[in-house]
Amino acid sequence: MKFIIASDIHGAASWARKLMGVIEAEQPDRVVLLGDLLYHGPRNNLPEDYAPKQVIELLNGIADHIIAVRGNCEAEVDQMVLDFPCMATYNTLIDPLYPLGEKTLFLTHGHIYGPGLHNSVDQWPQLPSGSAFIYGHTHKKVNEVLPDHPGITVFNPGSVGLPKDGSHSCGIYENGEFRHVLL
Repeated sequence: MKFIIASDIHGAASWARKLMGVIEAEQPDRVVLLGDLLYHGPRNNLPEDYAPKQVIELLNGIADHIIAVRGNCEAEVDQMVLDFPCMATYNTLIDPLYPLGEKTLFLTHGHIYGPGLHNSVDQWPQLPSGSAFIYGHTHKKVNEVLPDHPGITVFNPGSVGLPKDGSHSCGIYENGEFRHVLL
C-alpha cells in the first residue's frame, strides 16, 4: 500500500499544483488529506498564491483517490464544493500488507486528537502497538516514536501551503514506513 499524505494546503494553489506533481510521479493507491484544505484561517497570513477555487478544481480532479478528515478551518461550505467527504474528525485505515502483520493508521487533523507536539492537543485514541498516529495542524514535520507511547509511530507530513518549519512538504507511506517529500 502506498499513500501520499498531505495537510494544511490552506488554499495555496501553486503549492497544491506541486503536490499534484508528487501524486502524479508516485502513483499512490490513495491520497490522504488531513484537513485545512481551502481556507487560510484567522491566525495565518494569506498565502501569496491564495486561490481556493483552483485548489478545489485540483482536488476534485482526484476525488476518487482521496481519503480526508476535517481540519479546524473546514466548514460546511467546503463540503459543498468538494467532491469527496471531508468533515470526519478522524478516520482509520488498516494496512493488511504491512510486512509484520496488520498496521492501523489513525488519521486526524491534530486539533481534537493530537500527540501533544508543537501546539497540537494531547488527546490519544486507543491504538494497538505497531500503529501510526498521523496528524497535521502544526505545519511541522514529525516522524518519530514518543517515549510515552512506545510502539506507535507519530507522523506529521508538515504543511503544503503554510509551513512553520521552513519547507513546504507532504509525506509518503509505503511498505509500513513513512518519509517526507519536500515540494
